Amino acid sequence: MTVEGRMTLKLAIAVLVILIAIIIVLELGLRWFWGFGNPLTYLADEEIGYLLAPNQRTRRFKNRIAINQYSMRSPEINLVCPDNTLRILLLGDSIANGGWWTDQSQTISVLMERELLPKMPGNYSGVEVLNAAANSWGPRNQLAYVQRFGTFQAQAIVLLINTDDLFATAPTSIQIGRDRHYPTHKPLLALVEAWQRYVLPYQPLPEMAAVYAETGDRVGLNLAAIDQIRTISVNVGSRFLLAITPLRREVEAGCRDYELTARKRLADFVLVAQILYVDFLPIFQSAQKPANLYQDGIHLNGLGNQIVSEAIAQLLQKN
Repeated sequence: MTVEGRMTLKLAIAVLVILIAIIIVLELGLRWFWGFGNPLTYLADEEIGYLLAPNQRTRRFKNRIAINQYSMRSPEINLVCPDNTLRILLLGDSIANGGWWTDQSQTISVLMERELLPKMPGNYSGVEVLNAAANSWGPRNQLAYVQRFGTFQAQAIVLLINTDDLFATAPTSIQIGRDRHYPTHKPLLALVEAWQRYVLPYQPLPEMAAVYAETGDRVGLNLAAIDQIRTISVNVGSRFLLAITPLRREVEAGCRDYELTARKRLADFVLVAQILYVDFLPIFQSAQKPANLYQDGIHLNGLGNQIVSEAIAQLLQKN
């Protein structure tokens, strides 16, 4: 080999080593600092639509996320409620779940526990708030979850919805394993996940168009699902509380006509059914800076979670 050839080979090797080192540093950095490479995974379910796969732990953007054996964002639990423990089942969607932007310690369920624990009645020495919630679940998903797993001997069931949930579609598992937000397995590399999520353009699944175009009285179907959850709660001797959070737009600019109509139907429904109910729209509107309660246009941040958890805890204590 000529001198020039050896120099070219050495240069190529040096470049290759540098590239490998850069890839390793990027891979480790994405895993360590942002938690890529270890996303939460999902299971398709014929009735519920989908569930967070049980028994998972990860850290996303430095926020800890733990999913227990019943697909809840809660520690592992006993199916039988421990003696002298107040157990509350919190049903919801991404707002209750908290998503990647909320550390496990700042979820609404954990904040409710902290709020309730110092004020426990004398016959209770502990409190558990079970967080059964997943991204984009609506009342029909939540009903199917309770029908599958039961109420876990909870003395109270709290259903936390947002305005969009009044228009939620029927449960489906079409997106599971096909939409990048609902993976069924871990990616080979953190670099692969970061590339897929933040570089490649998002491609909605064509089949979801038919799901979103569900016809009929969608609000009525969701109110019926809420009523079925209430009935299950009453039949097992649990208190039932319904709470609704508004979109940030509703707080800042007011509700649209179709939202006002749906909210009126909800208010009439809870009045007739005599449901313990809290609407956070006027509560958020009274805040000095409502925008400071939100992570984005719908999801709450730590301050918003705190307000919700305190209000629900206080209502449970009074009733």
